[in-house]
Amino acid sequence: MILSLQDVNTFYGRSHVLQGISLDIDPGELVLLIGRNGVGKTTTLKTIMGVQPPSSGNILFDGEGIAGLSPHKIARRGIAYIPEERRIIPNLTVFENLKMGMLVHGKIGHEQIKAVVDEVCTTFSRLKERIHHRGENLSGGEQQMLAIARAMVAQPKLMLIDEPTEGLMPIMVDEIAEILKKLQQSGVTILLVEQNYDMAFGLIDTARVYIMEKGMVCYHGSVKEITTDREPLVKYCGVKL
Repeated sequence: MILSLQDVNTFYGRSHVLQGISLDIDPGELVLLIGRNGVGKTTTLKTIMGVQPPSSGNILFDGEGIAGLSPHKIARRGIAYIPEERRIIPNLTVFENLKMGMLVHGKIGHEQIKAVVDEVCTTFSRLKERIHHRGENLSGGEQQMLAIARAMVAQPKLMLIDEPTEGLMPIMVDEIAEILKKLQQSGVTILLVEQNYDMAFGLIDTARVYIMEKGMVCYHGSVKEITTDREPLVKYCGVKL
């Protein structure tokens, strides 16, 4: 497996947010992490990335412990984190934002930067059209594409993606879904937090699902299982497909 969380506990001050989280992801998988708001999904991603280090438990990436490492060291090992708020740099162009995403690997030559950006733009055709536009002039959907593309240029082994379709128009949701499918098909491993269950469950038949409740994993199964027996969705997420 590429990622393993083993009995991970994380606190915000005295608040015990993650309470013994355990989950595993194999290389090339797309794994969904779902649940109601405030149950610890985003904290799980931040804990993996070192933004909010765990107080106890193990996090193994490619068989090596990364719990307690700084975010930039974790990024260099091959994990990319795309937060819900995107964090693109508004006064830089699309090209400059993508160039920033490559700095995780240190100094890179101009020709190599151009080659990687050109390759990424084949997946993100909308960004190619706006390559010289500033981030602040992009739509919400285009900014989300740029955030994913900026992570992609670092050529990560694992992408942690938090609510990529939040607040987007349906047409942009469909475009983001197609991009996620292409990423997974290209061999990138994805841990996805998403509240749009129709979109998430339609990405790939072999996806696995973890449901969180009150800082703990309360359900684990396949997309096929959860869409056949929908009781866990009703019980833990309060939704019906």
